[in-house]
Formats: sequence, C-alpha cells, structure tokens
Amino acid sequence: MFLSLKNPVLRYFVYLVYFIIILFCAVELNFLWLFGHSPNTGDIKNPTLSIASDVYTADGKLIGRYYKENRSPVDFNKISPNLIHALVATEDTRFYQHHGVDFYGLFSSMVSTATGDRRGASTITQQLAKNLFQTRKKKYQGPISHVPVLRTIAYKFKEWLTAFKIERSYSKNQILTLYFNTVPFGNNSFGIKTASLKYFNKNPDQVNPAEAATLIGMLKATSTYNPIKNPEKSKERRNVVLSQMEKYGYITKADYTNYSTSPITLDLSYVENEAQGDSYIRTAVDKWLEKWCDDNDYDLYADGLKIYTTIDSRLQGYAEEAVADKMKALQKRFQGVWGKENPWRTLDGKEILDFPQRAVQRLPIYNLLEKKYKNNQDSVDAYFNRKKRMQVFTWKGDQDTTFSTYDSIKYYARLLNTGMMTIEPSTGKIKVWVGGINHQYFKYDHVNQAKRQAGSTFKPFAYCAALDNGMTPCDKFTDKPVSIKYINNEGKPDVWEPKNATFSFSYQEMSLRWAMGKSVNSITAQVTEKVGWDKVVEYAHKCGIESHLESVPSVSLGSNDVSVYEMVRAYSTFLNKGNRIDPILVSKITDNKGNVVAEFKPKTTSVLSEETAWLMLYMFRGGMEEPGGTSQALWEYPDLWKGGNNQIGGKTGTSSGYADGWYMGITKDLVTGIWVGADERSVHFKTSQTGEGSRTALPIFGEFMEKVYDDPKSGYTRGPFPKPWSKISKEYNCPTPRIKVDTTRTDSIAAPIADTTSVTEPAINP
Repeated sequence: MFLSLKNPVLRYFVYLVYFIIILFCAVELNFLWLFGHSPNTGDIKNPTLSIASDVYTADGKLIGRYYKENRSPVDFNKISPNLIHALVATEDTRFYQHHGVDFYGLFSSMVSTATGDRRGASTITQQLAKNLFQTRKKKYQGPISHVPVLRTIAYKFKEWLTAFKIERSYSKNQILTLYFNTVPFGNNSFGIKTASLKYFNKNPDQVNPAEAATLIGMLKATSTYNPIKNPEKSKERRNVVLSQMEKYGYITKADYTNYSTSPITLDLSYVENEAQGDSYIRTAVDKWLEKWCDDNDYDLYADGLKIYTTIDSRLQGYAEEAVADKMKALQKRFQGVWGKENPWRTLDGKEILDFPQRAVQRLPIYNLLEKKYKNNQDSVDAYFNRKKRMQVFTWKGDQDTTFSTYDSIKYYARLLNTGMMTIEPSTGKIKVWVGGINHQYFKYDHVNQAKRQAGSTFKPFAYCAALDNGMTPCDKFTDKPVSIKYINNEGKPDVWEPKNATFSFSYQEMSLRWAMGKSVNSITAQVTEKVGWDKVVEYAHKCGIESHLESVPSVSLGSNDVSVYEMVRAYSTFLNKGNRIDPILVSKITDNKGNVVAEFKPKTTSVLSEETAWLMLYMFRGGMEEPGGTSQALWEYPDLWKGGNNQIGGKTGTSSGYADGWYMGITKDLVTGIWVGADERSVHFKTSQTGEGSRTALPIFGEFMEKVYDDPKSGYTRGPFPKPWSKISKEYNCPTPRIKVDTTRTDSIAAPIADTTSVTEPAINP
C-alpha cells in the first residue's frame, strides 16, 4: 500500500502518521506491558488526590499520618477571574480552543525552539494530567522507560491520551477547578485556597491581579519564585505574568503599569491548623524516609503506605512523662534563679541589651518590612510592638494572652527545652525520640536538628583513644595545672590552660577511671595532650560523631557542637562490642494493599576492639563507683537499685556558662542521651548548683529508667553489665581507696558514695 505512493515525501509522511497511530494504541493498551498503566475512563471520572500514609510504633500503635492536609478544595465560583486570566494568559493562551493537546502551540513551540526562543507547549489539561495522575511515576512505567528517546515519547503520548480523556469527561471550567485544587505552590501548599491564604491571607475570590500574577508566577518554579524566600525574583516573574495578562486583554495598560511598579505585599498572619497527628517522631520519620521515597518513587503523603517504626510505645510514654515532670520543675527553678531579671547574658554576666532586636531580625518577615517601610526603623519597631491576641505554651496548659512580637520573643526565650533519644545497641533500633517539650509550639527537633556543645560528655572519646593506644584504666595522672602549647586556627602559637570546675587543683594522683568518673579537666587535658587531639577527633568520628570537629586541645572538654542523635550513636559503640551502628527508625513499610515494599536492617562497622569497648563500659561505671563520680545523683532514685545487682554507667556534661546540660546513660541493654537548655545560647543558668548536667539532664534519665524497670512488660530488667566479650589483657581492677572526708573542709577532692550528691560537674572553661 505504501509503495503505491510514488511521492516519497507523501509516503514518508504516511509512514509517520501510521507510526504515531500505532504508538498511541500501544501506549493506551500497554502493549506487551512495555509502557505501563494509563489512567482509564474510570480513573478520570473518579480521581484520587492522595491516600494517607500511617505511622505506627513497633508494637502497632498509630502515632501519626501523612497526607495533603493543607489542600482545601474550592468551587469554580470561588476562584477570582484574575487567577483564571493569569493562568490562561501565561500557561495556555489557547486553552478554550484546543481539546487537551494544542498541536498548533506544539508546532509553533518547535519552531521557536529551533530559532533559539525555547518555550513549552504543555497545556493546562496536560499539566492537570501530570498533577492528578502522576503519569511519570515509576509505578505507571514499563520497560520502555529505560530507553532514553522512546521514554520521552511514551511520556508525552500518555499525557496526551490522558488530556484527551479529561477533556471528554469535564467542561473547561471543571478542568480549571481541578487544576487549581491540585497544583502545588511550595511550602507544602497544595491548591489555590491554601496558597492564597498562606501568602496573602485572602480567599481565592478576593485576590487582585497583582496577587494573582504572583501566585501563578510561582507555578514555573515554586522555590525560585517564592515571594518569601526570593522576593526580587518573584516580583520579576509576577511582572512577566502581568505583561501576558495585558497582552491578551485581561488588564489595561494602566493597570499593568500600576501593578508592575508596586511591591509585593504579603500578609503572613494566617495561621493554619496543620498539626493533626503531628509529633517529633512523625517529622523525624518523614526526614528519615526522604531519600528512600525519592529513590523508590513513593510519595509519603499520597501513596497510602503503612510505616512501622522501631519506637517502643511504652518507653516513649515513660520518656515523655519524665521529660514533662522534670522540665516543669526545672523551668520553675530557672524562673526562681532569674526572677524579673532578663536571662540573656554574656559569659561574664552582662545583659545583652539588644537581644530582642537581634531576634526579630532573624524572622522571615523582617526584610519584607524593611522594604515596605523603606528602612524606617521606627515603623518596623511599631509593627513588632503591635499587640495581638495569641495562645502561648505554659506548663499549666495553653494560655490566651495579648502579646506583641517582642513580648513573644522575650517570653519564649526564657523557656528551657530538651532533646532525648534511647537506642537498643544490639539491634540498632531507636526506642525513644523526644524532640522537645511540645511539638505544637516548638517545631525544632532537639534530637537531630539541634547541635550544642557537648561539655564533658565528650571526654570519653579521649579516654577511648588512650585505652586503644596502650594506656589502661589504672594508669595514673596528677590533678595539677596544665599548660598546653599549640598552633591556633590563625596559624599563631597559643597556650591553653584549662581550669577545673572548682577552680582549684588537688595535686592528687588519680587513675584514668577515677579521673573520668570524677570528670577532672586537668587530667583529661593531659590525656588529650599525650594521645594527641587529632587522635581524639579520629576516635569520636570512628564511634559515630559526624559533625565537623575542630582539632584543638580543648576538644576533649566538648568545645564542639554535636547532636543528641550523634552522641547516642557514638556511645552505643561501646555497648555493641566496638561496632558502630547506623541506627534505624523504621523497620518495615507496606503498601496500601499490605505488600511489604521495604525492610530496614542496621548497618554495623567494627571500629574498636572488644577489649577496648568493654574497658570503656568499665570506665563509665566509674561515674557511679569512683569517689566523687558525677553520676552518683542516680543513687537518689531507689527503684533503679532494687535487687542490688543493677549497674549503670554514664557521663554528665555542662558547657560554658551552664547553657547546656547533658547526661549520657548506659544500662546493660540501652543507651540514652539527654540535652537540656534554652534555644538561645545566651540564656542559661548562673551556677553549677542549678545548671550543671547532673542537675538538669540526669534527673530525666533517673525517672525514665525507674519507670522502665518498674514495668515488667517493658522487656527491660535491672542487671549487671555484660562480662568481657574477649580476654582482657590490660590491668583494670584498681578501685580507688575510699578517703575519709573531713566535713569541716569545703574543698575536698573526694567523697564517699553516700556523700556525693553535691559533687559538681566540670564545665568548659570560658
């Protein structure tokens, strides 16, 4: 038949037409399962926007859901004509002429691209097909998707076919309504109603042409043209949309001039209620699965997954109870320390007078206000001093009040927060995750997002390096002044002279175990000098610290910032026979039909010998067993010691100025890390008696473990640490003699266990 066509041009044209027809049929019928599923008429008429994904604890309790919560559908008559005009003028000028695919626009686009003016030809209906049915997702693909050129052709044909079906099933107004209700606008905003409220505090039928142009302009790139993040680029894009509206007669030349010269005026005062089922765990799981979802082409908010975490609901409940109980009391203590004084201070105690002004300058709206008021500081300050009704967090429950922005900043700056995580090192499973005191008011996660000075909880890495490089727990150093010469970051000679927390030296000889248990700065500094601070950094990284660490003599005293997550992971190495763990927060995922789509196992890497790991556990017990051990406040929790055979190891930590309090606790089964402090580093306690780690973070651990041990269904019991996993070649059984304390003296270097609840914890020296 084709050969009968003598004109070669006509013959090849017919070849092309037949090829396109056959390819359309093949894509539609998914010939030999090569092209993947295409939405059918039933899918088109009953589109499913998304299916919620559920999150469960390890014991099957629902703890959260992921879904497009801030998608608020709106009817066509509630959408401003300005939005419709802006969309049609910018995205699809022939929307009312074509039937889903604009072949005229496609041809002219190809000609324009060939001449160097590259532009798209995707219609509004095609974009709706992609938004609504996600035709390019892996689950809608077949083997042909691995062939580069054919893959693109198949994508386009599938979108065209879907667009044709949409046009047959819906009117033009219905298509626009579906489009506006499904299109993403960035910042987890789906649909025009959510976006118009979020950016302008207006419903979609109230926006003016400039506001409509701003919103439609974002569709090209929601991040690049976001008016909050990139106001200048957003304005440029808005003006492009306005020019298109003027070009096609939707606004006058005068309107274009007026709107295009005006600044973008946002109103960010609208507050969404999008915290339903939200929590620190739910957010942490979202971040933990982010890469997996990208790699496997799953949408956590739309694909109806069932996610089973490693979190133990019992332990999580006990942790949250302990945090609430102790943090409430701690906040009362903090208020008592400062009274009516402002607590934002320098390390030498001077008030930071411009603290509130610095805080408001970090708010996203600050730069917008500066532009709006043309850098008139009085006008900006007046905005932030304006009183308004709001609800604030208190330990007595949510409270209605009237605050200005400055009032709110001062109020929340005084509140202490915390981060707590527990892991089972033998399995790598995270059992507890408490990101803060209240997720509704404090979104920032203090387990994995926040990084703070570790204080003395970092000292064990120096002792680990020492034990792994020839020293023993019984090696002795003298508590005396230390002067260490080194080259600072500027390449200049410098000298570091650490002080003990008591600002005195006992000149007594101490074993490494005693020195670590008592947390003696001077001896830790000597150990660091002997093994080398580079070696301390090396061992910290080996054990699981991923943050950048400045290699300086003070590294062992915790001068670097690290997260609770990192510290728990690193300490788990010691209980896991020297194997570093990549912890898991999710154990299994199933799809909406119950099929297992992923299972997660912890990865382990051997980084320490079993001997060194076990000796470190023995060293950690020194905090309870050595004279003056900084963990001995745990004796005040009698339920920890029922039966008489329990062993607990741990390390307290306190940073400069008592801004950060830490406790790292180790039992035979679990490792727990706790940080306590204010979000603003300049807000801190005054003295060690009120603000050191043994008095802020340790009590949370004590109450938490009491609750765990007292519950026979928790699965965790009291008991001694494991026996050596291999032969111990180094001397370690060298208990420190109990020194009788003269109670008339105030500066004693040792105390019997029964008298050590007031021992101070060394802090980093300013």
